[in-house]
Amino acid sequence: MSTAQTNSRANRMSVGDFAREYGVLVIIAVLLIGLSLISDNFLTARNLLNILNQSAPLAIIACALTLVIIGGGFDLSTGAIFGVASVSAGWIAINVDPYMAIFAGPLIGLLLGAVNGIIITGFGVHSFLVTLATSLVYRGIAILVTDGSLIPVRIAEFSWLGRGRIGVVNIAVIVLLAFMVIFMILLNRTTFGRRVYAVGGNEEAAILSGIRTNLVKIMTFSLCGMAAGLAGVIAVSRISMAEPQAGTGMEFEAIAAVILGGTSIMGGAGAVWRSVAGVLLMALINNGFNILNVNPFFKDLTTGVIIVIAVALAASGSRRR
Repeated sequence: MSTAQTNSRANRMSVGDFAREYGVLVIIAVLLIGLSLISDNFLTARNLLNILNQSAPLAIIACALTLVIIGGGFDLSTGAIFGVASVSAGWIAINVDPYMAIFAGPLIGLLLGAVNGIIITGFGVHSFLVTLATSLVYRGIAILVTDGSLIPVRIAEFSWLGRGRIGVVNIAVIVLLAFMVIFMILLNRTTFGRRVYAVGGNEEAAILSGIRTNLVKIMTFSLCGMAAGLAGVIAVSRISMAEPQAGTGMEFEAIAAVILGGTSIMGGAGAVWRSVAGVLLMALINNGFNILNVNPFFKDLTTGVIIVIAVALAASGSRRR
């Protein structure tokens, strides 16, 4: 191979790497510019803060789901855990204590996520199948808790988490930013984070190097469940209503956001901040189409095309490596 061909290939690879690393930011920038030119109501502090606030629960789930996928797993139960945690928090807020309910939601999510991880590692079943099954079980639990009815939760000591503000910024947005920073540090600055990458990159090599891979997997699923529980509490405190079907389809939105952020579905590569960017990209598409009053079909079509491109870029990168 000639020097020119080698340089050309290196340049192509660097472009591909850039697209996977920062492509989501480029698309977000293009959307911000385009929508601000089309509509005067888009690029306002109020609208942008509203987008962040509405996206906070999904972005929190995406942060933790990133660890699961980097570790070579898949979690289809986050939406159901969201539902169980939200109705449980609502019930506890009314019948026990509103402050206890805020902490109970993430704790319940943590326990349900741990159950996922224990079943996956204990029986050696693929996480896709396990979490698909447990999502049905968890959804049934949510219905049992509420007897299929709605639970109104109009308690100020509980609703501050979803409705409160510090200055002009919603508390939910502050929680999201803190959560994102914590998970970025956890993934990039700790031994646990390095082990997550190692397990997802090559599990057999990780075992040979002495990493307790099953424990790492259980921890990633537990953290993902905790995130879904926290997201459920925020959502209930915002709308003051707990319902057993809350979070339906949310797992697919979270997975889509993580993939849009460039996290490899094969495991071993990804970043928390990019997953949050993926959530914001989906939110901007939704917000833009709402402002422009465009048929929702085109919103789903646009999101789907972008996801396909993101998956194709990730797959091509894996083949080259």
